[in-house]
Amino acid sequence: MRNAPSRKRAIAEALTALLPMGPYIDMEAIREDAFAVHLKSLPPSIAVWLATVAHIRHQHTRYDELLDEGYDRDAARFFVVDEINAVLTQWRATRLLDPDEEDS
Repeated sequence: MRNAPSRKRAIAEALTALLPMGPYIDMEAIREDAFAVHLKSLPPSIAVWLATVAHIRHQHTRYDELLDEGYDRDAARFFVVDEINAVLTQWRATRLLDPDEEDS
């Protein structure tokens, strides 16, 4: 198991590689989220990807509004895929969300 400083560095490198043009405030929130306990056992690149998708979903789409309107989680996620990919594209992401991919 990697020690904390090397995981911190690996997460920073994965974040920079994934989102070269991400806004600082979003990058910092994603970096922090990538250290969440439920992502701890995952490789840094996967933790960063999952933290990125979750951050964009909640901060830059109408996902939470859809949930409030009564849509279930899967339906709400389906309806915001294009919004997530638009943000990823704006940030020059090296990967986009595949609607058929499990990203939880």
